[in-house]
Amino acid sequence: MKRIGSRDNAHYKALLKLSQSSRERRKSGHVLLDGMHLIEAYEQSCGVPEEIVVSDGGAARPENARYLESRPAGSRISVLADALFDDLALVDTPSGIMAVVAQPRPASGCDHVADAVLLDGVQDPGNLGSILRSAAAAGFRQILLSEDCAQAWSPKALRAAMGAHFQLDIHENSDLSRFLAAYRGQSAATLPAASSTLYSATLGRPLAWVFGSEGLGVRPQVAAQTSRHLRIPMAAASESLNVAAAAAVCLFETLRQRQAAELSAPPGLD
Repeated sequence: MKRIGSRDNAHYKALLKLSQSSRERRKSGHVLLDGMHLIEAYEQSCGVPEEIVVSDGGAARPENARYLESRPAGSRISVLADALFDDLALVDTPSGIMAVVAQPRPASGCDHVADAVLLDGVQDPGNLGSILRSAAAAGFRQILLSEDCAQAWSPKALRAAMGAHFQLDIHENSDLSRFLAAYRGQSAATLPAASSTLYSATLGRPLAWVFGSEGLGVRPQVAAQTSRHLRIPMAAASESLNVAAAAAVCLFETLRQRQAAELSAPPGLD
């Protein structure tokens, strides 16, 4: 273990920049994961983190201490004074442990015959992370983000997604209209003025769902490329849903239909 007690330490300065700067995260290709839940989710899908960063107080916590003891010989572990760790922390109540990891990249380009979730200008990282979590839970693995979306690997998005990032292929800065023009499945956008409702639609496979920004919704040029326009029925006094809530409703209705179809399908012949 290497102990860091000075703010002037070069490695500490690099960690601080990584925690505070989206530009640095993009440039370096690395992100910080705060807390054991995210660290364990990363390890289950991606392997061993490049570095563990722990505070003096955090190292004494039983869960963190057990994890540190389980690290293989030669693991890179930096121990920070509590005050330094608190300045580095990504949350109001620091967990006392973080990991530095390389940002996972999709193994290949976009797949035009696979399910997908397309996010058009979703700018709140908390909403973005919540949508990623719903997508993973509903079985949608391919995610495309327009260039004006929030950064998928920002600390707030990572916290909101609760480890879902590591189950997904996330394509940032994507041209959504171009993807939809080449897509070989059904595509659907949620639009408040659509004549058809979500619950009247048969949601096929593969399917690309498109969800728009919190204020403007799906842009017209993107919506024009989708094959279905659907609205979520609501009580008369309600005008709209938060985009993360709308995405969850649509994604889990898709999952419901698919599971119902599987249950009603006749058994296969031996």
